[in-house]
Amino acid sequence: MITDVSSTHRDVRRLGINPNHWYVVARSSEVQAQPLGVTLWHQDIVLYRDRTGQIHALEDRCPHRHVKLSEGKVIEDWLECAYHGWQFNAAGQCAAVPYLADNQKLPTCQIRRYPVRELDGFIWLYPGSELSSSQLPESLILGDSEAQQPVVQPMGLPEWDHLNYIATVSIIECEAHFSFLIENLMDMYHGHLHDDYQAWAEAKLEGLEEGGDRVDAHYQAQSYYKIDKIWSVSQLIFPALRRLHPEPLDVSYIYPHWASALGNDFKIYCLFCPIHETRTKAYLIHFTSLNAFHRLHKLPERFRRFVKNKMFGAAQKLLDGLVRQDVLMIEQEQSAYLLHPNRRSYELNPALASVQRLIKHQAEQGKM
Repeated sequence: MITDVSSTHRDVRRLGINPNHWYVVARSSEVQAQPLGVTLWHQDIVLYRDRTGQIHALEDRCPHRHVKLSEGKVIEDWLECAYHGWQFNAAGQCAAVPYLADNQKLPTCQIRRYPVRELDGFIWLYPGSELSSSQLPESLILGDSEAQQPVVQPMGLPEWDHLNYIATVSIIECEAHFSFLIENLMDMYHGHLHDDYQAWAEAKLEGLEEGGDRVDAHYQAQSYYKIDKIWSVSQLIFPALRRLHPEPLDVSYIYPHWASALGNDFKIYCLFCPIHETRTKAYLIHFTSLNAFHRLHKLPERFRRFVKNKMFGAAQKLLDGLVRQDVLMIEQEQSAYLLHPNRRSYELNPALASVQRLIKHQAEQGKM
């Protein structure tokens, strides 16, 4: 069935995010001694670590002259503005002014503090309005209570620390609305684009499920890889060793992120950080499974962790190649939409209509 989706596209390409979810704004390794400025859907945010290594997230704005706090530095547990040296605590309150006179009181200015967690190698941030900076209790600020955290939990990456999975991370930065990227990820028919970078061929949609916060699409595909022998990991490097065979290919939009599995050998996630209507950042994480190697599991944990760390990034060339090709197409889609927003378009894959309904539903939920 061919569907005219032009009117749906016009709506979706302008929609914002539902802020009442956890988004990924950085890798853990990106936040070291210096503060880091990030943007999540028009909100400028500064991330920093205190002297214990605990991560904090504040509005990236000094209320004194409204310059970016991310240009400053961390002084023990406080964030210092580069302009005049005003310092702010983890609650977003002004804690010190270096030139404060004896007869002056500290300004009562307050900047927003965001719930933030460091989990599975990434920084997860909750931009929702359910807990604004003024609503955060002292127990949460001090880290003594999990009860006041948002009810919804970060999706997480259970394979990140698991010794049976080898990870590769590629950063996606594209000048396009986030809907273009998630449609690309849910549409397995676009494997035609990728040639040698693609891990599978001949995808066929066999099932589709929709829920309040997710879409699950079930494809059958021909996989080029079968990781069942110790040498078979080398298929990632040497195409001549690959063996074509059928595998289930399941992809899921678990709002606001994406997850997929190709048989038992590969799992891939895409963690989203939508910046604004025409710019999206995301982290694509590829896991190669070593579950088939039973003898490896009997080796000492220290050695297995050494192997896991040593092989980190084993699929980098493959993943970066996929990203380059996808970004080129996604940015062309965005450019075409901006030039001709009313131009009629057609879609044969019903999974994309499901994705657009979910984006609309979540945008509406975020306004309630």
